Amino acid sequence: MGVSFDTKVVHNSLKNTNVIHSKTTPIYQTTAFTFSSLEELEGFYQGESPYLYSRTGNPNTDELGQAVAALEGAPTGVATSSGLSAILAGILSVAKAGDHVVAAEDLYGGTYHLLKEELKQFGIETTFISFENSDQIKNSIQKNTTLLYTETVTNPFLRVEDIGKLVEIAREESIITMVDNTFASPYLKQPFLEGVDLVVHSATKYLGGHSDVTAGVLVGHANLVERAREKVVNLGANLSPFEAWLTCRGIKTLALRMERQASNAKELAQALMANVSVKRVYYPKYVSEKGNGAIVTIELSDKCNISQFFASLGWVKIVPTLAGVETTVSYPLGTSHRALPQELQEKIGINKQVVRISLGIESANDIIKQFEDAIQSSLK
Repeated sequence: MGVSFDTKVVHNSLKNTNVIHSKTTPIYQTTAFTFSSLEELEGFYQGESPYLYSRTGNPNTDELGQAVAALEGAPTGVATSSGLSAILAGILSVAKAGDHVVAAEDLYGGTYHLLKEELKQFGIETTFISFENSDQIKNSIQKNTTLLYTETVTNPFLRVEDIGKLVEIAREESIITMVDNTFASPYLKQPFLEGVDLVVHSATKYLGGHSDVTAGVLVGHANLVERAREKVVNLGANLSPFEAWLTCRGIKTLALRMERQASNAKELAQALMANVSVKRVYYPKYVSEKGNGAIVTIELSDKCNISQFFASLGWVKIVPTLAGVETTVSYPLGTSHRALPQELQEKIGINKQVVRISLGIESANDIIKQFEDAIQSSLK
């Protein structure tokens, strides 16, 4: 390059990497993609080339969307900036102003708020009901209902949704189904293969797996995902290339992590069921043949001082999230579900003694001892 140093130092990127056969996908940490001519630029708008600007598409985010779609058995997927933005994009792909959604009442608090408050500003109304009653679901469907929404394993009380029943009702009424599969992960459940139209993940959790990325993924039927992709682009809900790359890296160990974490959850649940200071243990009886997930939710006895319990957990971290390789605890009443109306908190069972435990990959014996010690320390 016959130019000055000041110019050379700017133009030092490789111009063609097609001949470099990397074992893993490189990080395309770029805001935009270059074109050699106006004709080539026009080719993007004619569908001849895939990338223009990283908000509209990037190899790393595309890789993540397709990777999760493959795990779910779906034809395509789109990566987003968070689980909640993936939920928003999915809902907006099937609902518009004047439409109605029927949702399970025992959802993650952030999802509940999105449906109840934020989407109301878009003219989309939501009815929240117990999805354990088929007749109640059917009776809540209106002429303008476009979507049934729930979670495969609900947060925080781990109710396992009857996907077959939900799909049957939706098909009878010609409406779309959308399910949050975060707690189960594709390792345990693939709702799309059971007939669900759209499946969403907070990839921040088990897909990424290492508590170092915030991301979401929506997969499902191509026509619905393409509509959702337009929302992601136009609402600026895209994921950065680096975070997509990190999430894809995390997915490689999903099966190994979930196998160990689900095993630890089973052992902890059994131990806490035998502890007289634990009033109730919430743990699914059956999610899949591979296990019942990596979350255990407990309600401590009134004899336990909840503040002392949390203060006595030692190496177990207190966090407002879940699913990393480290065992952690969260306090639903004070974090994930604090914005729910008090009457709904009481109805679904959230109170000051409820603790949600996310199992990591440590020794099961060490985990059990740490929780038993904390419970003992909390006794009044």
